[in-house]
Amino acid sequence: MKTYDVTLVGGGIIGISAAFELAERRLHVLVLDRQECGREASWAAAGMLAPGTDDPDSAALVPLMKRSLELYPEFVGAIEQASRKTTGFAREGTLEVFFGAAGESERDRFVREHIQLGLSAKTIPLPSAREMEPWLGPHASAAAWLPDEATVDPRLLVDAAVTAAQARGVEIRSHCPVNRLRLKGRRCVGVAAGGEEVSSHGVVITAGCFSACHDDEIAHRAPTHPVRGQMIALRPASPGLKLRRVLRSANGYLVPRSDGRMLAGSTLEKAGFEKVVTPEGLAKIIRAALELAPALAGAEIVETWAGLRPGTPDNLPILGQTDIEGLFVATGHYRNGILLAPITGKLVARWISGEKTGIDQSAFSPLRFIDRTAPHML
Repeated sequence: MKTYDVTLVGGGIIGISAAFELAERRLHVLVLDRQECGREASWAAAGMLAPGTDDPDSAALVPLMKRSLELYPEFVGAIEQASRKTTGFAREGTLEVFFGAAGESERDRFVREHIQLGLSAKTIPLPSAREMEPWLGPHASAAAWLPDEATVDPRLLVDAAVTAAQARGVEIRSHCPVNRLRLKGRRCVGVAAGGEEVSSHGVVITAGCFSACHDDEIAHRAPTHPVRGQMIALRPASPGLKLRRVLRSANGYLVPRSDGRMLAGSTLEKAGFEKVVTPEGLAKIIRAALELAPALAGAEIVETWAGLRPGTPDNLPILGQTDIEGLFVATGHYRNGILLAPITGKLVARWISGEKTGIDQSAFSPLRFIDRTAPHML
């Protein structure tokens, strides 16, 4: 039986980023994925690196998001150097757009809340917003400028990160679903996967919305569920129609790609594991896109797809060591997996190495879901 220092169950951007960090410490790392690595939520994401939140219950996550955004240049630099591939990282800021008679008051509240959270945001006159993005629609009533926000191309990022991890010696097995944990008493000593027993000193669950599907012991500590998001890629009919930065409203967003396409999204749907696009979902996205940039009415739809975000009962990620020795969880990142990849990778590496993280993770602990009176507990 082959023995590894760390086995990561799930090969999305969270698992691969953690593997990349662990391998830098010369640990023997294995990544197992139920399909091809990075082809679930990571592949479907828009790639906005936005540390703000419109949910008061998620305010505890903002410091972690801010720190991860600060790490992004170093993170993509290391990946690009190790892989010799680009990630499409760009820091051009975001225009948050408001509509209707209450647009200005909504913008002022939005800016005030961002500043209270320690995030850069300021009001911007509509003429100035249109100078920045001439294709901004005529029905906008107010705009805010978020200068620190950035974007990355998740598909390029995942591809580069997998190559970079392998270059550091990480072993990756695609199409190798994990069936169960291997426990010795209350210690996790590996997993059973693909008809094989794998021995490991540490196991980290990084399987996104599929985390709770592997084993009852995992489900108690990582109760994730899928939240479907549908997306559209548009190619403008006019070569001159090219956004430089993200346009976003309460109804949707447009994210530019370097090849001239624009990504439009997205939906938030509790539809189980049905990863399909629907007429209703696509219509919602198109309405929001045309509200932001009516000139896209003649654009070609070049791709539609859906992804399954990993939701949790409180919409906060699940991060940290469990009550089972050797078992860790880094999942449930919901809409922020791409943004939180750098900081999550570093946290996992520090957990495994027994180092202090310097970050208050109490709000994200997997122990918050455990019923300590249940028979599976000590």
